[in-house]
Amino acid sequence: MFAIAVEEQQYKTYILSDQATPSRLEVVPERGGMITRWQYCGHDLLYLDAGRFANPNLSVRGGIPILFPICGNLPNDLYTYRGREYKLKQHGFARDLPWRVSDRNTQEGVSITLILESNDFTRSLYPFDFELAFTYTLKGNILEIDQRYTNHSQENMPFATGLHPYFWTADKSQLQFKIPAVQFYDQTTHRKHPFTGTFDFDRPEIDAAFTKVTGLAATVRDHQRQLQVRMLYKASYSNLVFWTIEGKEFYCLEPWSSPRNALNTGQHLIRLAPGDKWETQVRLSVDFF
Repeated sequence: MFAIAVEEQQYKTYILSDQATPSRLEVVPERGGMITRWQYCGHDLLYLDAGRFANPNLSVRGGIPILFPICGNLPNDLYTYRGREYKLKQHGFARDLPWRVSDRNTQEGVSITLILESNDFTRSLYPFDFELAFTYTLKGNILEIDQRYTNHSQENMPFATGLHPYFWTADKSQLQFKIPAVQFYDQTTHRKHPFTGTFDFDRPEIDAAFTKVTGLAATVRDHQRQLQVRMLYKASYSNLVFWTIEGKEFYCLEPWSSPRNALNTGQHLIRLAPGDKWETQVRLSVDFF
């Protein structure tokens, strides 16, 4: 019923499948440890820009990139720690680095665990020793993303983390949103707006930060495809971000632990003590209606 196959494509791709459903997940450890494809009953749920994915010099636009140790961008890509300036580009480095496979399992679902560890390159950007472990589990219509962060440094490790899923849609006007918030901050106009369950998709770009979420679940209904995606997340995710671009067949609904620039402001920043571990989870499910 549950299986894992490996295909030697441009990057080694691990294919997790629940044949009874059927559902399928593709994971590429070398390309930021990311999920690149999720299918359920023949429906593609994620968008992927194949051209950017094939170019190792470009960040991937599609799949589910991992955000660490920041979410969003920093002013001039800079932050200060103990009087020294460091440079981190938008969303950090985890989505660009190769991860390694540490475990595979086909019992009670199908799962794969990936590891990212600090090295000389990461320490030049972020002066901490760490280990990240992400376990992707597929079972039927459910995808779970379990995460463990370990601080191997001798001091507290500050960080933010998040996910950046790109969901595929052919017609954004047919989308309906249930997001547990009554307003959002528009990153393009720098104004707050009330939220009523829809967005103005005639705009060139929508970058909406929900900084005061009041619940731990969000749902998007696609009336054209007659399916809905539901996202459940732990209370450690203090922000949700919605982002899309006009003319592109995707929308992003992103759980973030901290807002932009948290490494400088300290707002909702996670501070992990030496030797400690911190765990969280995001759970996605898809249903037809």
